[in-house]
Amino acid sequence: MKLLVTGGLGFIGSNFIIKVLEEKPNFEIINVDAQKYGSNPLNLQEIEQNSNYNFIQGDITDFDLMKKVISETDVVINFAAESHVDRSIKNSKPFIDSNILGVYTILENIKNQNKKLVHISTDEVYGSLETGSADENYKFNPTSPYAASKASAELLINSYFLTHNCNVVTTRCANNYGPRQFPEKLIPKVIILAEQNKKIPVYGNGKNKREWIYVDDHIDAILSVLDKGTIGNAYNITNSNEIDNISLIKKILKIMDKSEDLIEFVEDRPGHDFRYSMKSEKIEKFGWENKINFEKGINYTVEWYLKNK
Repeated sequence: MKLLVTGGLGFIGSNFIIKVLEEKPNFEIINVDAQKYGSNPLNLQEIEQNSNYNFIQGDITDFDLMKKVISETDVVINFAAESHVDRSIKNSKPFIDSNILGVYTILENIKNQNKKLVHISTDEVYGSLETGSADENYKFNPTSPYAASKASAELLINSYFLTHNCNVVTTRCANNYGPRQFPEKLIPKVIILAEQNKKIPVYGNGKNKREWIYVDDHIDAILSVLDKGTIGNAYNITNSNEIDNISLIKKILKIMDKSEDLIEFVEDRPGHDFRYSMKSEKIEKFGWENKINFEKGINYTVEWYLKNK
């Protein structure tokens, strides 16, 4: 199988490419990445010479480029996205361009060429849940421009399925963590600041809750959906490992033997969702399950960042 991976120099995309090339020697991958701020060429330095890998610098909004590379592959795995909520609050335009117009460009080309799309979305499309957990039919209620752009992309995808019978499936994953994550995200930021004995800013009271999944488990789920997913369907991916931000930060500080005095509470950001939570029974029917428990995963993640400063 020949895959087109978009955004493959980012966190999840680069881990996906490395894992697939290691475990599936009969797969070939073309990686299209615009090399914006969230991209890191060092993420894939170890596989640059792999004969089954080819990198192309380019933007998913470039219609002619996407037409060409989609024609050369069997399936598009779309990781490419602007993904940082804080940035979307300050300037939402790049999120509209990449997360909506980019997906539109991919959809037009898979429609014209009868190809398949696996689109990587997010639990944030459901918005903040005070209680309970969202299944795949739960209503969308995005609160940030980032989440709204991802929800909009999903609505476009669904319309192309219903109107054009496009071969599309979507995954919605909980917060990922692990190696190669961009350092402005919570876990790497805490590790890096703590290592330098710098203050760690925490929004509000730090009680906002998230579910965390190790990136390799997410990748296994994507591969399950690629193999077994039903056209037009969406699949939640989570391990229900719910923890509030302040507890997570304290756990990291304990692993690093750093003082909690580094924690500094700051003004909360606008529209800060309190809690995300999902159900993942649908994908578990494929036989997918979490393999990396949180204690093991977070310890390995801290170790990786300290070794790759």
